[in-house]
Amino acid sequence: MAVDEGLKGEVQKQGVYVTTWDELVNWGRSSSIWPLQFGLACCAIEMISTAASRFDIARFGSEIFRASPRQADLMIVAGTVTKKMAPQVVRLYNQMAEPKYVISMGACATSGGPFHKGYNVLRGIDRYIPVDVYIPGCPPTPEALLEGLMTLQKRIKERSMSSAVERKQNEYEIPEFGEAGLEPRYNPNIFKPLTHPIQQFASAKPTSPIQTPPAPGSS
Repeated sequence: MAVDEGLKGEVQKQGVYVTTWDELVNWGRSSSIWPLQFGLACCAIEMISTAASRFDIARFGSEIFRASPRQADLMIVAGTVTKKMAPQVVRLYNQMAEPKYVISMGACATSGGPFHKGYNVLRGIDRYIPVDVYIPGCPPTPEALLEGLMTLQKRIKERSMSSAVERKQNEYEIPEFGEAGLEPRYNPNIFKPLTHPIQQFASAKPTSPIQTPPAPGSS
């Protein structure tokens, strides 16, 4: 049932606050996001700085970094994801509590960063697990991480509690090493690479056959 905004404003003047169950529950959920305690590379240093006294991530209710994925609902992928580490990241994500969220922190976790041409670097963790918030930068500052956290809080508040609870994610396939690297190369249900326009033009079949002009002197 929708709340009458006029009546809501009148009763608030008397010290009575009216809200909905979704707003109340989502306020508690968004104010108690527990990140998973792990880091991959230099972006983790900025993540540690965010939890220090100067920035104080406790203001947002996310100071409890859990060492167990079963007690965490936020994964901050901070740093370069190597192909050796990618299976472990997916395994940790599968063990996290529902509903769970992912923040891709920095250029390396998002697209491979300056190492995107390396044979051992994954070009984005979103190839295997869904990402809710992307944070650009190399590395991003603690202020950027806090902004990404506030963006995630806003997304949680905009979604009803019932839909968040009913939506259960299945375990995503953990990649394994094969003859040509990681298999599968990506999760097709999450990552759908775009084909370059030139490749699309080259692979497209012509609608009508090309007429070759006859050679000179031929009948």
